[in-house]
Amino acid sequence: MTFAQDKSDNTYRIFVLGASAAQGVPNAAFSFGRMLKVGLREAHPEVDFDVVVVAMAAINSHVVLEIAKDCAQYNPDMFVVYLGNNEVVGPYGAGTVFSSFLRNLSLIRAGIAFKGTRLGQLATNLVQSMGSNGDRPQVWRGMEMFLDRQVSIDDARLKTVYSHFQRNLQDIIRVGHKAGAKVILSTVGSNLKDSPPFASGHPGNLPSGDIETWEATYREGINHEKAGDYREAVESYTAAAEIDNGYADLQYRLGKCYYAMAEYDNARDRYVQAREMDTLRFRADSRINQIIREVGTQDRAPGFHWIDAVKMFEQNSPHGIPGTELFHEHVHLNFHGNYLLAKMLFEQIEKVLPDRLVHAKRTEHPFLTETECAEHLAWTDWDQHKVFDEVVNRYLKKAPFTNQLYHDKRIKEMEQEMTDLKVSLTPESLKQVAAQYRQAIEQDSSDWMLRERYGMLLLNDLKDPASALEQYRFLATSLPHSYLGHYNLGTVLSKLGDFKGAVVQYDKALRIKPTYGNAHYKLGLANQKLNKMDDAIEHYSEAVRWKPDLVPAYNNLAEIHMRRQAVGKAIAACRNGLLYSPDSAILHCNLGVLLGKQNRRDEAIKEIQQAARLDPNSAKIQSILKTLSRRSR
Repeated sequence: MTFAQDKSDNTYRIFVLGASAAQGVPNAAFSFGRMLKVGLREAHPEVDFDVVVVAMAAINSHVVLEIAKDCAQYNPDMFVVYLGNNEVVGPYGAGTVFSSFLRNLSLIRAGIAFKGTRLGQLATNLVQSMGSNGDRPQVWRGMEMFLDRQVSIDDARLKTVYSHFQRNLQDIIRVGHKAGAKVILSTVGSNLKDSPPFASGHPGNLPSGDIETWEATYREGINHEKAGDYREAVESYTAAAEIDNGYADLQYRLGKCYYAMAEYDNARDRYVQAREMDTLRFRADSRINQIIREVGTQDRAPGFHWIDAVKMFEQNSPHGIPGTELFHEHVHLNFHGNYLLAKMLFEQIEKVLPDRLVHAKRTEHPFLTETECAEHLAWTDWDQHKVFDEVVNRYLKKAPFTNQLYHDKRIKEMEQEMTDLKVSLTPESLKQVAAQYRQAIEQDSSDWMLRERYGMLLLNDLKDPASALEQYRFLATSLPHSYLGHYNLGTVLSKLGDFKGAVVQYDKALRIKPTYGNAHYKLGLANQKLNKMDDAIEHYSEAVRWKPDLVPAYNNLAEIHMRRQAVGKAIAACRNGLLYSPDSAILHCNLGVLLGKQNRRDEAIKEIQQAARLDPNSAKIQSILKTLSRRSR
């Protein structure tokens, strides 16, 4: 996120506010904000459109209001607000891990304001350093942090959550108006058809006998569904619902059966109920969107507008039920979904642009086609494979996604798509991808996201670190206050064997973001290459502190300790890694080898056998297992 502090008369500045869905997760380079920028630029080539995406993961309206106040200081022309998925799980919500739930909005705002002061930051850091922050995480470690923070639909705290959301929305709009900015508010879409609930529960007062009857009837429905007898399945599920209709998975299964029977209205109703009943509330529910619509229709202030993205998504989905046609998983839009939202916003913005800009409009192409948008942003098969890999391995293979219905089938389908894409990425096609990047960069040489991804392509896939160096030097120079620019430059310098230069860049990255586990790992690796083993141990230890599932850091710690004849410490490193990554074949294998060195052969064989089960195609693991087995006879 970069923009000039001083705005020229020819600049129109738009801030995009929200959480991860507005940010563009899983890859912000393809967010609707980015698409909106290139669309406006092409329609109005004489105007400098400054579209600044200030959205970020895991936040909600309490935090977005403060971000809006900051943005108001930079002469905004417009706020675009796409917000509502994290009201329950975000800071101060009923299901959050970040803070205590508070009913008093004034106390929440006072607390946020205090933390924003130097004294507040000092106090927060002091409490954390003393270990007095309870069970609140210091860093974001994904949605699995929320597994024990379930909130049922009848939880009394939700009323407070909804009230706070409405007040915060109204105040975000007021902040925009006070700064002289127009405001566009949008309803928030979610995946109904292809995102089962994350968690379900029975009411606490349901008698045990009723639960047993419910479970037996529910299992009957599952058996009918597996057999393709959807009508019989619906009868069983409906009978179970008469005992308890609040179990989210039951509602989702009903929706799936109705969809298979082409009863799409019934299917949609049940899919909606499944979302409403989901006790891990990561999706904006119907009440959240109702509040957005109420605020949208009640605010009569000039310069305020609202769009109904939910309705638009329904109109662009088969049978009016949004699914993977638009979403990667539960709420994050895919390229097509982001494009549709960008187009809708563009059409609204066109209606409210000031007269001084209208003369510059090119009327023959109201908005870029999706193909043109892909060309400007360099959305290629290579990028699609990267995004799929991110979705599968960062999200779908981790809790709470692993708890969803039909999870294995979904993973299998996505991995097949990834395989098909990977096969298409031949050396010749990768050269064509590089050409697409060069063409996109020619259109906007200042676009650092294009440069970053082009550098990644050159470095990792085309094996051309010397050419990647040019892109990463541009990043570090253009983004001196961004940890990513220095981190990426350090990475390419390491590839070129300049480990001293890499250390300098990783140090710069960590001064900006001390909690960046990957940078600590890479700095540890560079120090290990320079034979500075104490420094390497220090940074590997920091790496796993901030990113506990970083398997290579544990392996390298174990390697250093083993070379120093500290086998006990090496074993401890492997065991610590397995606490967070129990399915790591390499950690089990290395632990087995280390146990073997202590003549603990039974334990060693057990670990190697587990490694072989996890990675049955590894010749190295099979060889180690055979060697240990022979010695134990």
